[in-house]
Amino acid sequence: MKLSARLSALAGVSALVVGALAGAAPATAVPSTASGAAAVTPPDISVANVKQHLADLQTIANNNGGNRAHGRTGYKASVDFVKAKLDAAGYTTTLQQFTYNGATGYNVIADWPGGDPNQVVMSGSHLDSVTAGPGINDNGSGSAAILETALAVSRAQLQPTKHIRFAWWGAEELGMVGSKYYVNNLASTERAKISDYLNFDMIGSPNPGYFVYDDDPTIEQTFKNYFTGLGIVTEPETEGDGRSDHAPFKNAGVPVGGLFSGADYIKTATQAQNWGGTSGQAFDRCYHASCDTSANINDTALDRNSDAIAYAVWNLAAGTTTPPTGTVFQNTTPVAIPDNGPAVTSSVTVSGITGNAPSTLQVGVDITHTWRGDLVVDLIGPSGTVYNLKPYSSSDSADNVKTTYTVNASAEVANGVWKLRVQDKATYDTGTLNSFKLTFP
Repeated sequence: MKLSARLSALAGVSALVVGALAGAAPATAVPSTASGAAAVTPPDISVANVKQHLADLQTIANNNGGNRAHGRTGYKASVDFVKAKLDAAGYTTTLQQFTYNGATGYNVIADWPGGDPNQVVMSGSHLDSVTAGPGINDNGSGSAAILETALAVSRAQLQPTKHIRFAWWGAEELGMVGSKYYVNNLASTERAKISDYLNFDMIGSPNPGYFVYDDDPTIEQTFKNYFTGLGIVTEPETEGDGRSDHAPFKNAGVPVGGLFSGADYIKTATQAQNWGGTSGQAFDRCYHASCDTSANINDTALDRNSDAIAYAVWNLAAGTTTPPTGTVFQNTTPVAIPDNGPAVTSSVTVSGITGNAPSTLQVGVDITHTWRGDLVVDLIGPSGTVYNLKPYSSSDSADNVKTTYTVNASAEVANGVWKLRVQDKATYDTGTLNSFKLTFP
């Protein structure tokens, strides 16, 4: 996982030809209801197999100066290791090459044959480490887990409804370079074909937590369904927001989700009570350090998260997940956001809902802006009460606000005019409020 929240700019990037992508973004009716079918049960992912992949990555690091960092021989050896496994399993693999900081980097893209080419379920993990160590939890753990999931797809000879793709990213530790390059070099029509992007960056932390990305509601609920079945309480993943390879996809409007077991933040007493482990200590005390070795893995967390990955891939690719059920009210009329100017609003009129709004009102926001930290975003209820969704942040230089917020609006009568208010509080960047929607359960 990248250390800084600020996205690094790509420099001196050169391309190889990449195979066309597939998938289609789902349409939204206004208003609409959604429902789903029963869950699909995937095969158990062998944690022993995942750990063997980690042992192989450790050996690669040992034989190549102790790390698997961008531009080093250990990274290229890691790429060759993963690609050989996928080629033998029947995947169509592509090496996407780029240049960063004067060194050649690689993304490994693997497509499983079949499935609707206009709907792609894509899973990704970064394969590089920092120069300080072998990077077995960060991010051998995610890379090994999706590799074993990909091999399980092959062993099952899965014939999914949607097309399945896996990716291993280069130079994430330098600012999501590989994944950003991949997304930026896709035509918008090809990006729109990715119906789900799932990211797995650190899933075997030695003092683990169970964090689920709270971005796309359907993907989030899929993971939560799995952990609920195990009796495990999850928390929204906030530590890594914008710090890993889902960020370029999210900024491009692709639905994203994923899992995370914690980095250098400190586990609280409540989290230790819910998940075990030691409060007052970091989730991973070897984060970005030389001690991030094969010994720096919690087998239980690695096992659970690997199985959760397979559960999501099988269910999302089969089209049998249960999206959040509800009635949607949406405004898709674009509104220009002036640079460092007055606030603008978009409104929807809610009707036909009995009683008050829910305590878990879903507020979907789609804003294009070249420095999203400039923006203050508020929801205004029919009573005039303001619910802040996003505060101003001078340090958040990433593009766009494309996410879903959960708001406790239970004090509001549901029916009436709801507004989304957006104001740019700094100079040099402009944007557009593309749409916003409210989903009532």
